[in-house]
Amino acid sequence: MGKVTGFLEIDRQVHKYQPASDRIRHFREFTLPMSEPEVEKQAARCMDCGIPYCHGPTGCPVHNQIPDWNDLVYNGDWEGAIRNLHSTNNFPEWTGRICPAPCEEACTLNLEDIPVAIKTVEQAIADKAYERGYIRPMPASSKTEKRVAIIGSGPAGMAAAQQLGRVGHDVHVYERESKPGGLMRYGIPDFKIEKRYIDARVEQMEGEGVTFHCGVNVGVDKPTAELMAEYDAVLYCGGSETPRPAGIPGADLFGVHDAMPYLVQQNRRVGGEDIQSVAWAADPILAGGKHVVVVGGGDTASDCVGTSFRQGAVRVTQLDIRPQPPEKEDKLTVWPYWATKMRTSSSQAEGAEREFQVATLEFLGEDGVLTGVKCCEVDDRRKPIAGTEFVIRADLAFIAIGFAGPAADSVVKELDGQMAVEVDSRRSTNVVANDRDYKTSVDKLFAAGDVRRGQSLVVWAIREGRQAARAIDEFLMGSSVLPR
Repeated sequence: MGKVTGFLEIDRQVHKYQPASDRIRHFREFTLPMSEPEVEKQAARCMDCGIPYCHGPTGCPVHNQIPDWNDLVYNGDWEGAIRNLHSTNNFPEWTGRICPAPCEEACTLNLEDIPVAIKTVEQAIADKAYERGYIRPMPASSKTEKRVAIIGSGPAGMAAAQQLGRVGHDVHVYERESKPGGLMRYGIPDFKIEKRYIDARVEQMEGEGVTFHCGVNVGVDKPTAELMAEYDAVLYCGGSETPRPAGIPGADLFGVHDAMPYLVQQNRRVGGEDIQSVAWAADPILAGGKHVVVVGGGDTASDCVGTSFRQGAVRVTQLDIRPQPPEKEDKLTVWPYWATKMRTSSSQAEGAEREFQVATLEFLGEDGVLTGVKCCEVDDRRKPIAGTEFVIRADLAFIAIGFAGPAADSVVKELDGQMAVEVDSRRSTNVVANDRDYKTSVDKLFAAGDVRRGQSLVVWAIREGRQAARAIDEFLMGSSVLPR
């Protein structure tokens, strides 16, 4: 695919960033787009590698046909490229911005540390499609008279809604917050993805006949039983929102917070919304002029780091209990799978101090107010090493160690003892449903996304939403033309 000798002649290039000193002054995206000829040159690097692991199960969860649309871009067929990309991925402008790109890890050229710039090309295809008017409503030619309710408007719910709407079902999406998007809108900072890309898809889907009901918390102020009675099928696509318990003494001090309320507050500020909401009610949390400590090493922790710098934090320290990974992985051992190696996010590169193989022992305070974080070094089994204790000054601390399951006040809680939906109590409160038919133990109720598989990537949510849409279409109609 692409140019036969492209990978030999053209160096890998990805889009650049604004300097850190400039981008921390705003919450907008800060990538500098590449020109059309530059993107076409990068697409030309895609080689005819025989077995393209990039779009197999090890690379891309939605099975993007990466070599095909690289070839189309190389030949200047941008409309054909977005058509191909949309055949597997409803929202490439989302994944092109926030997916960690396991496809690039699985690229054959990654054996030489020069993978094709797949993520950059994907974002460019989607952006070019908007620029040229290729993305527009595609309403169904006929209606089925079947009604489907979707609980949650995150990536899984949005993908399922679009797929089901396009085959003629009357789709209604119920969202707890004031705008659609779920944790895509309220959990991921605008400097990673501006929310106009969600708004554009909502507008497109409304043009396709999908109806959005915002400010409706199903399971709390609207009983799930009502939906079950009103609709022919119900798909539950709630997010994984309950923070994993840290069990750290002093977590009740003023100044110690879970990560998600902090991120939601700032996203609501940027979006011009009141920071007080039913789900995330809290006093304002601001990092300006403060020493900040972030406990955790994942994407959510990194988002707290970037948000803190933009609010004017004096110093940000990130604590990770895991050992510092190697700078370079053993390719022949891990390729084409995601490798454990030293990675630095754009937020961390803005000046964060990172501590590895460190445990958080206690939050320290005076008069109920946080003043510091007591830590110690740990061994390879994550056991504290005596005599290595130290204290980091902290005016504000965020716990970002992952999520245990859906919100406590949710569909699962409401159904407990009524319709008795089965949950996986061994690992979390995730709803039990397989990845073939996505059926729960309750008739007509399906589940997909984080509420089924647990905390995961946006690209996995899109895949599950698409697959659940096909399962529901088959359930309603006996067969389906939707792809799996």
